[in-house]
Amino acid sequence: MDAGCLNCGYSVADKYCGNCGQKFSTHRYSFKHFIEHDFIHGVWHVDKGVIFTVKELLTNPGHSVRRFILGKRTNFFNFVTLILLTLGISSVITHYTSIKLIDLVPEANKENLNILQEFATNYPKIILLITIPITSLSSFIWFRKAKFNYSEHLVLNSYKAAIDLLIALLFTIVSIFYTNIAGLSLLYFAGIQGMVLLYSIWMYGQFFSKSGYSKFSLLFKSIMVPVTISLFSVIIGIIWGIVTQMQH
Repeated sequence: MDAGCLNCGYSVADKYCGNCGQKFSTHRYSFKHFIEHDFIHGVWHVDKGVIFTVKELLTNPGHSVRRFILGKRTNFFNFVTLILLTLGISSVITHYTSIKLIDLVPEANKENLNILQEFATNYPKIILLITIPITSLSSFIWFRKAKFNYSEHLVLNSYKAAIDLLIALLFTIVSIFYTNIAGLSLLYFAGIQGMVLLYSIWMYGQFFSKSGYSKFSLLFKSIMVPVTISLFSVIIGIIWGIVTQMQH
């Protein structure tokens, strides 16, 4: 008996859909699939669909990633490759700006930065990538009734991280032509960080909109995912500061 293609709904009797070409045996994400297929394949292959994927992530983020996870993957650019591509472009553009994130921190506050905070300020992109598993744990806990496993949350937050990097790239481009520290500080801490926060809430709200949550619950949980990460960062910073002080 023929079954429908998860990507386009076309009747499939073979290993590949005769209409869109997607492999018929798409399956749920697992940690093994995440490592063996998406990470390895993402590093060594550049799939089609980068413009389509970015457009979808900017206009329909949660719904598009949910459809990707549920099987409609033919036109989507691999999230690992998208992150690496964005990092590559960012690295090239960064060479043309003399402004670094640490430059936006007031001189009076720089003296109070501990090693962890200084590292986060100097290498925000690395911190963003490191926190993907932590952000995924936060979204997994807050939306645990949605029945998506942790690996699927990793996929969701990897795509979110890719757009976060693109948003940060806007700041890098602006800093090439505009070097006023006060203006750039306002742009980054109010504009860029605000855009990242709003995008996160929008993406989570869309992604879990079909999971049976009320509108209030959906909004509240979507806000609490990034808030939890912020609180976690503050707690880690405080603990690190206390430990550092005890060593002196």
